[in-house]
Amino acid sequence: MHGQQMLFEMGIGGVEGFFGSLGIPAPALAAVVVSVLETVGGLALILGVLTRVFGVLLMIDMLVAFFVVHLQNGFFVSPNNGVELVLLLGASALGLAMTGPGALSVDEVLPFERRFTEARVA
Repeated sequence: MHGQQMLFEMGIGGVEGFFGSLGIPAPALAAVVVSVLETVGGLALILGVLTRVFGVLLMIDMLVAFFVVHLQNGFFVSPNNGVELVLLLGASALGLAMTGPGALSVDEVLPFERRFTEARVA
């Protein structure tokens, strides 16, 4: 939902301006990459497509958000936009990257993920 908010509500230009105000290098490129990653990556995790890949990428995304945006605001999301939600999202993404998808995921039928499953069974 945060990715679609960036793409369709704030717009890439708005995200670029926000990233520029934070001092993020190449804010135009970063705005596109982060907006698309959060939208596509979130959908991919819901469907269980390339779960480990998107889990790592989204964990890195949340790590940057943790240090650049949220750390100075304390812990709680309300009222100061603290690290609470970013920690939850990052830890969840890392957990999915480490454990892989579930039995009902699209990844279950992909040959790449089956290699991980077969290695665990062996």
